[in-house]
Amino acid sequence: MAKWGQGDPCWIVEEREDGTNVNNWHWCERDATSWSKGKLHDLLVGIVVENETGLGEISELKQVEGEASCSSRKGKLTFFYEWNIRLSWKGIIKESGAEHKGLIEIPSLSEENEVDDTEVNVSKRKGDGDILKDLMKTAGTAKVREALGDYLKALKTEFTVGMILPTKAMATQELTAKRKLSEKALQASSPAGLGVRIPTVALHRTELFDTTAEQLYCIFTVKDLVQKFSKSPAILEAEKGGRFQMFDGNITGEYVELLTNKKIVMKWRYRNWPEEHYATVALNFVPTPGQTELQLDCKGVPVCKGGMKFCWQKQHFEEIKGLLQLTTLNG
Repeated sequence: MAKWGQGDPCWIVEEREDGTNVNNWHWCERDATSWSKGKLHDLLVGIVVENETGLGEISELKQVEGEASCSSRKGKLTFFYEWNIRLSWKGIIKESGAEHKGLIEIPSLSEENEVDDTEVNVSKRKGDGDILKDLMKTAGTAKVREALGDYLKALKTEFTVGMILPTKAMATQELTAKRKLSEKALQASSPAGLGVRIPTVALHRTELFDTTAEQLYCIFTVKDLVQKFSKSPAILEAEKGGRFQMFDGNITGEYVELLTNKKIVMKWRYRNWPEEHYATVALNFVPTPGQTELQLDCKGVPVCKGGMKFCWQKQHFEEIKGLLQLTTLNG
């Protein structure tokens, strides 16, 4: 062992007068329970699956019991997690319009088993609706396991930031490596090559509206209609490269692509997002008998910023449905 003060580069622990556990080289543990509950809620609630016969959605995280933690020692991370999860799902049979509800239970998500081997049990309330139960058992289970995999990835990356701190030598090496990164490579790692490099997630939803694709497309591109459902002034230039601003400036962006009555692609951002960061939002309008299915795909949504799902469900979808009902009554 090198004498104190000689600065032997073999030792990761830097010289400190207070003898603190520098760089978390000695045993360090962090409780991930509260963080995990929030992450599991964000990843699982809102999952939607659909086929030609029905549509199902995970609507609520009813129970999440267990704990999770991460410990580090000598630069190595060890993870512990054990969860018992119960979810509510609801769905609709397209042909009859019948609605059904049920449960999804995950009795043991732990480090002892691979995600693909994790038990996922799907049940349904009494009565008809086996079509929806089968949908949730197949496509629904697959998406649930995918979300659980995303949770574990986030636990091992996002949650552990700062647990292993660099030494002076490591910091110098990292700085040198970062300087060698080209601007092109940095842009490629950011959504659509825009904004700053930050952790992001995607949001996917589908919603049915009792109107034509033409009318629904207009609600997103005609200024007067946007102002009616948003209940606030709006600025709209509904053309490629045109700008828009809604909800008192809380939402701004630019139209990237407009395919009349079929598709809209936008650069889209919240006011409180990192400066110059935009998500990519795509809206696909799919006609169905007597209705229009709106397929929403958002990419590049900042992690842990929240609000995106609420904005589209409450401020867009529900308000647009209210506007359509009002239009029908007045008509």
